Amino acid sequence: MPDSTLHEPVLDWYDEHARDLPWRRPEASPWSVLVSELMLQQTPVVRVLPVHAAWLERWPTPAALAAEPVGEAVRAWGRLGYPRRALRLHAAAVAITERHDGLVPDDHGALLALPGVGDYTAAAVASFAFGRRHVVLDTNVRRVLGRVVGGAEHPRPSVTKAEREEAALLVPDDDATAATWAVAVMELGALVCTAAGPRCEACPVADQCAWRAAGYPAYDGPARRAQAWDGTDRQCRGRLMAVLRDADGPVHRSALDAAWGPEAQRLRCLAALVADGLLVHVAEDVYALP
Repeated sequence: MPDSTLHEPVLDWYDEHARDLPWRRPEASPWSVLVSELMLQQTPVVRVLPVHAAWLERWPTPAALAAEPVGEAVRAWGRLGYPRRALRLHAAAVAITERHDGLVPDDHGALLALPGVGDYTAAAVASFAFGRRHVVLDTNVRRVLGRVVGGAEHPRPSVTKAEREEAALLVPDDDATAATWAVAVMELGALVCTAAGPRCEACPVADQCAWRAAGYPAYDGPARRAQAWDGTDRQCRGRLMAVLRDADGPVHRSALDAAWGPEAQRLRCLAALVADGLLVHVAEDVYALP
């Protein structure tokens, strides 16, 4: 039996404080949930909201997206970052259309078999879209459980077997409550038990938190990777992609040269974008979205 002492306060807190997000509404389609999960990876909700709305308006079903060239998915991805996610979402839409009659599958294994869908995304879609009982471990959930149960300020860089087993012990027995528990803990991590400034005074389980009881010991695990930006290959790739997204068709390399100064870095990033399938080389010194 899962330890239920955390369930009631967290679920009650979620009932009162949950944000009204389009992919959480009763009328949200499983496709909306899948799109949101891909978009929310390493991207804040506030940036995802307008792109998600535009995406669902243009492509309300997987079949609608699958019928378009993959380059249109890349263009519509806009400035969300990590645009390979657009390629994966388009590939998933094609697979859903071809293998599942255009309907997002409700089975974890079938979801996991979709291109670009990993264990977390499969569990999240099965839970949030279909109300299934799964262990859903994103960064927010891992941080909350790590602090409350494990007494650690931050989780390790990757999920361990022991961490997954401990999280599984906390999942409520029935599907509906388990699905709500998953999103409630996630929301608690996003709004209260944040990485940099946790608001313990607003936490519904502060009195049960092992990290708080231990006096908030500092993280002592492997170094946490910083998200650098200025001058990085990520920034360069983003600038090059913006030129192609804003163009009506193929562009000459001279336009890309004007977008980023350091030549060696620019050429390296351009070659990487082609290798990743985000750009295609259509003629000598001419590039386009796929």
